[in-house]
Amino acid sequence: MNFISEYILKNPPVLLGLIAMLGLIIQRKSFSETVKGALTAAFGMVALTAGVNMLVGTISPINIAVQTQLGVEVTEGLSDVTFTAEYGGTVGLAMFLGLVIHLLIARFTPVKTIFLTGHMLWWFPFVFVAAGVEAGLSGGALIGISGILSACYWSFMPWIMRKYVWDATGDDSFLIGHPTGVLSLVSGFVAKRVGNKEKSTEDIKVPENLSFFREISITGALVMFLMNTVVGIIAPVLIPEGDNLLMFSIEAGLNFGAGLLIMLYGVRLLINQIIPAFQGIAEKVVPGAKPAFDVPILFNYRPNAVIIGFIVAMITSTILVVLANSFHLFGVLLVPLVITSFFECGGAAVIGEGQGGFRGAVVGTIAASFVMVVLAGFSAIVFSTTIQSWILIFGGNDLSLWGMIGRGFSGLFGGF
Repeated sequence: MNFISEYILKNPPVLLGLIAMLGLIIQRKSFSETVKGALTAAFGMVALTAGVNMLVGTISPINIAVQTQLGVEVTEGLSDVTFTAEYGGTVGLAMFLGLVIHLLIARFTPVKTIFLTGHMLWWFPFVFVAAGVEAGLSGGALIGISGILSACYWSFMPWIMRKYVWDATGDDSFLIGHPTGVLSLVSGFVAKRVGNKEKSTEDIKVPENLSFFREISITGALVMFLMNTVVGIIAPVLIPEGDNLLMFSIEAGLNFGAGLLIMLYGVRLLINQIIPAFQGIAEKVVPGAKPAFDVPILFNYRPNAVIIGFIVAMITSTILVVLANSFHLFGVLLVPLVITSFFECGGAAVIGEGQGGFRGAVVGTIAASFVMVVLAGFSAIVFSTTIQSWILIFGGNDLSLWGMIGRGFSGLFGGF
C-alpha cells in the first residue's frame, strides 16, 4: 500500500502513463502504439508538472514576502510538516479507502467520474483528516469518515461542474478534478446572467504593434514582472540580499512565461494521448467514465481568459484582504491569495468566459474572488489548531469549502 501510494498515486506521470497503457491494451493496440502512447502521456504529465512547478516557484516568494512583511508566521512548501508527520499514515489510509469507494461510485452509479489529478488524491484526505481531528475524531472513525468524504468530493464535484466545463471547451470527453470547483460554479452562474457570449476574450482586438499581448506567455511574464516590482517595493524582503529589484523582477517574469509555455505544451501532449487511451477503460471497465484532470487542461482552450482572471482576482481579492484585516472580520490575519488567484480563479475565468464571453470572465471572476476571500477567512478559523497556516495560503477554494463541510460532518461523530 505504501509503494502504491508513494510511487504511483502520488506520482502523476507514472499514474497517467499506466492508465494510458491499460487503456491501449484494452483496445488491443499494437505493442508499438501502446509503448508510444503510454510514454507520451507520461512525458506530457512531466512537462505539465514542470510548468506548474515553475509557476508556483515564481508565485510562492510573493506570498512569503507579504507574510513576512505583515508579521505572519511563514509557512513554506505544500504541506504543514508537523501535521503530516503526526497524521500522514492516517491520510494515506483514508486515501486508499476513498479511492475504493470512488471507483465503486463510478462503476455502479450514474456519476461516472474517474479522478486523475494525482496530488489532489492526497490533499483532500489531508484536509478531511484535519477536519476530523478538529472535531475530536481518531482511529477508525477518523479514517472512515475522511475516506468517505474524499470519495464524495472526487466523484461528485467534477460531475456537478461538467456542463460548464463542456461549454467552455466544446469537448465532453473529460472533466476537471481540481479545487476550482466552487469558484468556477459561482463564476459560471454569474457570467451566464450578466455576460455576452458574442464578445470573447479570445477576440480581443489590439493594435498590430501590440499584438504580442495575445501570447499568454508574454502577457503572463509582464504581469508577473509588474507584480514582483510592486511587491518588492512594498516588501523588500522579497529580494534576496545582494540582488537587484529590476533584475529579480525580470527573471521572475521570464520564469513565469516559460512555465506557462511548458505547462501548455504538456497539456497538449496529455490530451492527445490520454483521452483516446482512456476510452478503452471507459468502454470495458467503467462504461461511460469520464477522466477528471488538473485545471491547467482548461487553460489551453481560452488562454486570454486565464490572464484576465488572474489580474482581476489579484486586484479584487487583495482589496478584500486589506479590508478584512482592517476591520478584523475573521480574527485572523489574511494574506493575498496569489496561488489561488492564478490557478483556481484562472479556471473560474475560463468557465465564466464560456458562459458570458469577456464580460462573463471579468464579472464572474470578481464574484468568485469575493467567495475566495470569505472561504479563506472562515476555513482559517475552522482549522485553527491543525492546518491554519497552510489553508491561508492554499485555501479559498474547494479545499476550504469541503474542509468546513467535513468539519461539520465529523462533528456529528466527535468523540468516537
